Order: sequence, then structure tokens, then C-alpha cells
Amino acid sequence: MRALCVFCGSKPGLGSGYMELAHRVGTLIARHDVAIVYGGGRVGLMGALADAALAANGRVIGVIPQMLVDREVGHSGLSELHVVRTMAERKELMGSLSDGFLTLPGGTGTMDELFEAWTWTQLGLQHKPSALLNFGGYYDPLVVFLDRAVEQGFLDARNRANLLVDDDADRLLASLCTFG
Repeated sequence: MRALCVFCGSKPGLGSGYMELAHRVGTLIARHDVAIVYGGGRVGLMGALADAALAANGRVIGVIPQMLVDREVGHSGLSELHVVRTMAERKELMGSLSDGFLTLPGGTGTMDELFEAWTWTQLGLQHKPSALLNFGGYYDPLVVFLDRAVEQGFLDARNRANLLVDDDADRLLASLCTFG
């Protein structure tokens, strides 16, 4: 894997655990000599992820819409920063620059990104793995929902299996790198 797209919150979450997680994941990915593609922000988990990867001599590529740059949330110290017009363009470019997708805790924007990338694989538009880092059980309710969607016939079990879920960052990154 050459580049991994990481979706995560633009907020820090409550407590120190989420920021520490983003820092740890950024460092871990950089140490695996894999570039990070992410939303280009300097705040929240996004900023912690990028700063940690950069501190570990990693390559970090940000993709951010102009409207967020105008709100002064863009990260100015990245390896590359692509400024696009829309959120849709952001997701498309992030996907094209990446070999897989990793989702850390976040809110609705993070969920939008996860579901779109995962859907691209379900539709055969790409063949890239998607993974969910279920830190501290954060995504337990989502995993229950997805399993229920399979039980009720709204999601194929094969497609459900294409979303890797683990609570261990090292193990999940190894799974992403061997997906296929």
C-alpha cells in the first residue's frame, strides 16, 4: 500500500483518548512508509493525525475545499495540500490518491466519507479496502446496525465482509495492507 486515506473527526472528541489515538495512528502509518491522504484540516483528530505523521517523517497529503480554507482550518505544513471547490470533489480526489480507507472516530462528515468509499467498492467502481477502527467501542452501535442490515436483507453479507472492523490499529493496518 502506497497511500491510505484516513477519515476522522475535525473535533477532538471528549477526553484525551481520541486525540492520542489519532496521534498513534498517524505515527504508525508513517512508520509503515505509507502516505496519509486526509481532509487537509489542522484541527481535531485530523490535525493530530497529520502532525504525528509529519513528526515521524511521514508523507501527508491534504484535500480541502476552499470554503474550509476560508474558515482557517486548513493545515499549512503538509507534504501536499490540494484545494478543491466542493466536498464531492474532495472525496473523489481523496479516493483517487489512495489505495485504501481507514476510518477513525468522527461525526456525520466522517460517516459520509466512510459510506461513500465503501459503496464505491460495493458498486465495483474501485477495488480498495475500507476499514473501521472501533476504538473503545465507539462504533459498536454502527456495527450492530450493519449486521442487522444483513439479517434483514438490505446489505449482502459479502459486502458487509468488505468493511474490516477491529479495535486494534496495528492489526487493522496489517489487514488493510493484505486486503484482496
